[in-house]
Amino acid sequence: MTPTRQGSFRLFRFAGIDVYLHWSWFLVAFYGISTRAANYSSVVWPVLEYLALFLIVLLHEFGHALACRQVGGEANQIVLWPLGGVAYVSPPPRPGATLWSIAAGPLVNVVLAPIFTLVAVLAYSSGWAGAMPNTYTFLKTVCIVNYALLIFNLLPIYPLDGGQILQSLLWFVLGRARSLLVTTVIGFVGVAGLIALAVFARDKWLGILCVFILLNCWKGLMQARLLARIAKLPRRAGFACPDCQQPPILGPLWRCDKCRKPFDTFATQATCPHCGAQFAVARCPECGGAHPLNEWTVYGHGPVPPKW
Repeated sequence: MTPTRQGSFRLFRFAGIDVYLHWSWFLVAFYGISTRAANYSSVVWPVLEYLALFLIVLLHEFGHALACRQVGGEANQIVLWPLGGVAYVSPPPRPGATLWSIAAGPLVNVVLAPIFTLVAVLAYSSGWAGAMPNTYTFLKTVCIVNYALLIFNLLPIYPLDGGQILQSLLWFVLGRARSLLVTTVIGFVGVAGLIALAVFARDKWLGILCVFILLNCWKGLMQARLLARIAKLPRRAGFACPDCQQPPILGPLWRCDKCRKPFDTFATQATCPHCGAQFAVARCPECGGAHPLNEWTVYGHGPVPPKW
């Protein structure tokens, strides 16, 4: 249920990150602008409101993407759609790296909050509410929108930022699988409350958003169960991934690029036993990191210390 590029078109590329906009954004923008038009004397102002919302969401997503790159992850795509935006980030599978990649998005709103607040307060104290009502209403609304996005995103409901931050914090204590399991269970409780609120307020947009959250929460639960099963599989002693520090799973999990047959690269020293093809690196099946086999070896070094 995560937004994809399907139905989207590329707007621009910045810092190696492609930004896409879904076509349905214009439909919701038209509805939102029409709804807000009564608060202004000109339709230009609600258009500026929606563009400001667009910019705040975009800055939020760039916060995720740039933070992910800072910790060595991959982030090269952002998709903006009617219910917000999604930065496709793939941080290293470590709790600290994931925590920073997720928390950086709301931190952008935290930085913007005092700026917007100061501008709105100065506008009010300068008498703009009476002298320039359109300008004052616009500034006040942008300030409120930024706070609303910040508060909503920090709700501890998976997959909202708050839920993913909670999962990253629990990861330090419970491990990846159990932390995700606990977070998704909390998410189901939280989304039930949001659904009740949507029904009470008769807010169809909140209801649609609840469906999106619910589906992704279920997806997270299935992922947690899969990770729990993977964690119980037998591991090869004496090796660990340089990126995620996980020992490789025993078994033919690697497929030869030449003959397409599966084999265990650690049992054969990165040589396909079927066709004799040799491989310079071994790719971790859990985090995707690729390194020469000698970088995986940890014999005689004791436990591998976790990276941040």
